[in-house]
Amino acid sequence: MPVGEPPLVTSIREGNKILIAAASPAARSLGILPGMAVTQARAQVPALEIRPADPEGDRADLRRLAIGAARRWTPIVALSGEDGLFLDMTGTAHLFGGEEAMARRIVRLLARLGVTARIAVADTVGAAWALARYAQFPRGVTVCPTGGHSDALAPLPIAALRCEPAAIELLKRLGIERIGQLAPMPRAPLARRFGAALVERLDQLTGRVAEPLDPIVPPEQIAAIQRFAEPIVTAEAIEHWLAHLMPRLVTALAQAGLGARAIELVADRIDGVPQRLRIGLARPSRDGAHLLRLIVRRIEEIAPGFGIDALALHVRRADPLAAQPVDEQLEDRPPDLAPLVDALANRIGDARLWRIRPIESEVPERSIEAAPPLDPPAPQAAKLKPDDVRQLDRSPELHPWHHRWPRPVRLLRRPEQLDHVIAELPDQPPRRFSWRGQMHKVVRADGPERVRGEWWKRAAEQHSVRDYFRVEDEAGQRFWLFRRGDGERQETGDLRWFMHGAFG
Repeated sequence: MPVGEPPLVTSIREGNKILIAAASPAARSLGILPGMAVTQARAQVPALEIRPADPEGDRADLRRLAIGAARRWTPIVALSGEDGLFLDMTGTAHLFGGEEAMARRIVRLLARLGVTARIAVADTVGAAWALARYAQFPRGVTVCPTGGHSDALAPLPIAALRCEPAAIELLKRLGIERIGQLAPMPRAPLARRFGAALVERLDQLTGRVAEPLDPIVPPEQIAAIQRFAEPIVTAEAIEHWLAHLMPRLVTALAQAGLGARAIELVADRIDGVPQRLRIGLARPSRDGAHLLRLIVRRIEEIAPGFGIDALALHVRRADPLAAQPVDEQLEDRPPDLAPLVDALANRIGDARLWRIRPIESEVPERSIEAAPPLDPPAPQAAKLKPDDVRQLDRSPELHPWHHRWPRPVRLLRRPEQLDHVIAELPDQPPRRFSWRGQMHKVVRADGPERVRGEWWKRAAEQHSVRDYFRVEDEAGQRFWLFRRGDGERQETGDLRWFMHGAFG
């Protein structure tokens, strides 16, 4: 078992059974293999860590990897089952130093990405598949010499033919367990006994029958480009041609059923130094007028130099955008904040534009989190089954923020300690305090609101207590401050006062 690595497996449901979909090297060293029942594995290794498998996510990741390989290594890349890729290296291997050097570079690149890979290079698709999965070779790469795949495949098991399990089981009953035993046999008796599929797989393995690939076609980036016979240098000329480029870009987005989330303007100068301008959108959009306004507002950031000989609008990020339903109501329509959010975000930056989302937590600084301005609301809880015991709970759902105890819209990043505090114990608000070098005399106060620590999250908060007060000073400023401790028991806090926020 690898040192320091816990045994980890993923589980998947097949009918009424829960089976192991994948196992880590540590789990395999303990005899836990894919296809084994989870109950059997748990009985064999009680400390086994089990996580649910995500087949859809795995397929999506494999497809993204295939698209990346098609753009970087070779134009013909096809999926191979649930855990493999076919790469046609014909005509591209010499660009990377040969077949073996190219394969080793791919293995090293995938290792940096956290992916363990085995690569086999052979004359046929079937031979490469069989060698990659069943041959034993060190360092993750093997290259079968041209014309030598028959000798390399002879010692491999029958399962390397990619045949039906029933045919493989029947061959084993007849004593045929290796490809070398099956290859010399005449094809006609094999076809009558096992069907044409076995003969076809055997001929594809040896190269007698071609096996075409169904390649993954990387999606083309959406762009609108305009080149000029004479360079342009003025902002008016750039705005003029942007007004011609934007409808072409919107048309391409509509044909693809997408909405832009990020668009980059690239202005190619005659001195070879491109000027780039990028805008982002809060939600997918194909509104050409809105997109054009966002770009035109920032034209002054482009330095034309001695002239610009090409303008290009590239869609750097896009999301699906279907047809929108027609709203027949002319009144009481909620305002669309997306244009305003886009204008502000492109002016001050995305990181400075956010909204607050409530979270169920007793501790104030944990009861809020930043969210995108137009982030959709959280999905509603799933409907309970009629026999669920939670149906007996008839109490109304409570909002994370209690309306009877208002809190500041924004809290300080960290509570700041107050100095020279005068207050009566145990539950009286402060009469006077000093904060950031300025003395404040309290004329009105409300509280205390007691907040206890979340002992179920951290053992250190088992006895912690905060007493919050809303206070107003002589100048009319209102603050939200707290005392650490209940004023009676020493283990609840050290009785120091802190400023946590201010009301507007």
